Amino acid sequence: MPKPYPSEFRDDVVRVARKREPGVTIEQIAKDFGVHSMTLQKWLRRAQIDDGAKPGQTRTESAELREARKRVRLLEQEVEVLRRAAAYLSQANLPERLYPLVSELAVDGIPIAVACRVLKLARQPYYRWLADPVTDAERVQAHRANALFDAHVDDPEFGYRFLLDEARDAGEPMAGRTAWRICRDNGWWSAFGKKKGGKGRRPGPPVHDDRVQRDFAADAPNQLWLSDITEHKTAEGKLYLCAVKDVFSNRIVGYSISDRMKARLAVDAVNNAVARRGDVAGCVFHTDRGSQFRARKLVRALGRHDLVGSMGRVGAAGDNAAMESFFALLQKNVLDRRSWQTRDQLRIAIVTWIERTYHRRRRQKRLLGLTPVEYEAIMNTGVALAA
Repeated sequence: MPKPYPSEFRDDVVRVARKREPGVTIEQIAKDFGVHSMTLQKWLRRAQIDDGAKPGQTRTESAELREARKRVRLLEQEVEVLRRAAAYLSQANLPERLYPLVSELAVDGIPIAVACRVLKLARQPYYRWLADPVTDAERVQAHRANALFDAHVDDPEFGYRFLLDEARDAGEPMAGRTAWRICRDNGWWSAFGKKKGGKGRRPGPPVHDDRVQRDFAADAPNQLWLSDITEHKTAEGKLYLCAVKDVFSNRIVGYSISDRMKARLAVDAVNNAVARRGDVAGCVFHTDRGSQFRARKLVRALGRHDLVGSMGRVGAAGDNAAMESFFALLQKNVLDRRSWQTRDQLRIAIVTWIERTYHRRRRQKRLLGLTPVEYEAIMNTGVALAA
């Protein structure tokens, strides 16, 4: 069964097909984007249904129906949690007794996250209790932290030394170093003490090691991917592009375009690339140290697809030079060619240049004078014949 195309890619192809120039056929656009003409016709019909031009259930309605069913199922689970909790607490009104209730609900199919949310319990303490009972030292630590926190709330101007005195008066004596450590871990500083950091801070620590070391070479597809984010302004505001490039053929295997530069932009680009390439386990995903690529959302996405993260150094553009060269081409051939009035115009221009010109018409010396699509087709065929 063929892999489904990413939804963002389908929407971009439909945009190009709808705003095609006179004389350009649907078949030509489908060929430029590497899809079958019947597939493009189906996408156009679906877009007409979504716009209300044709009768049928739109994608929005289908999504709303799925969300409604999900909400009904969630409400049923919450009612079951409340019913079981009322019966449970009628036997023993002890807070510690709620943790066994969560475990019993989990056995009956109620997600732990739902049970903890309804019962107003934090999941992390529950998992700690599940793995190992609370130790005496942790209990003493919690009482000390409560005493320090109460003092901090009463007088936010106090530093940790004054908080230590207040905690001692409340019956929780401790060493000065212990009070400082608890205040440091929780951020309980004097309102007149620590200054908040402003702009111009250096990027945070890398979440991955540099596994590339500027060696931009691959012997097969899906061995090494590069990614970065670029931006360009329009009359409506900025537009951001996150692209994923396969070093083997220089092909852009996935991309995502948005008016906001959030971690979701990088996550969508990775998901689109995986959807189009299939099995990518073990592929190295190399980026710079931007906050979008250090975000937990992207780290989880890489782990979900068995991708191996890699990051260059701060301020070293050469650590991702192969990706920067693609963006330089895009800047010269599309972004700087004219002024863009709307984000939609610029988006269509970007995806058309990538799919039609860069992939299928622009020959590259490193690829033996072939385009990325031709190079992959020939090299993959050669590998299959050799096997």
